[in-house]
Amino acid sequence: MGEPLTWMRLRQVAIVVFDLESTVETLGDALGLKVAFRDPSVGAFGLRNAVLPVGSQFVEVLSPTGAGTAAGRQMDRAGGEAGYMVIMHTDEHTAARSRVRDMGVRIAFEADHDGFQIMQLHPSDTAGSFLEVDYQPGGDDPEGPWAPAGPDWQSQVDRSKVDAISALTVSSANPGATCRRWAEILGVPSNSLSLKVENATVNFEQGEREGLVEVLLRPSGAERPATLTFGSVRFS
Repeated sequence: MGEPLTWMRLRQVAIVVFDLESTVETLGDALGLKVAFRDPSVGAFGLRNAVLPVGSQFVEVLSPTGAGTAAGRQMDRAGGEAGYMVIMHTDEHTAARSRVRDMGVRIAFEADHDGFQIMQLHPSDTAGSFLEVDYQPGGDDPEGPWAPAGPDWQSQVDRSKVDAISALTVSSANPGATCRRWAEILGVPSNSLSLKVENATVNFEQGEREGLVEVLLRPSGAERPATLTFGSVRFS
């Protein structure tokens, strides 16, 4: 179904929290992460954000500024702070769109910002979490441009404690079916409860509430940083 994709990478995860600055400070103190960019355009969605590099991947922290936001509704469903988005990066966005269209998966939001193409899929059609697939011009090099992280994100990379996001865990009422669905959308191999993209593994587990529940980080030294928990999502 659809054209084959050359590569698919995990590029960014997003969490939604009550206190943006406190969360950013905690991530910095525990994991050495630094803010590379704060995107004013998310204000149109009733949000504030901060984007922190983890090697050549990113953690985005979001906080609602008012009622009625999609991120706020995710917090309501999760009963507090939670995982929000899983953002993939492909070099074949046209093929990715064709695959999604052939599957009948709805696109909740799409945009093209100077060639940076966003395709955010409707969570009712994907289950588990918001899933987004983006294209970055000149993005073949993982150390190259990534528009959501700003024009100079490389200068804020700190690999002193962690240097990559190696895996995620997504909770779903039917983890096997959700895994198969995501694998088909992304055009990547899977087994019963996990799928593999070029630079990470996505695992699926049984849960009453659907969402991103774990971000597994690769330590860059012998010392393993402590696990952090923000509501229903943990950084391990």
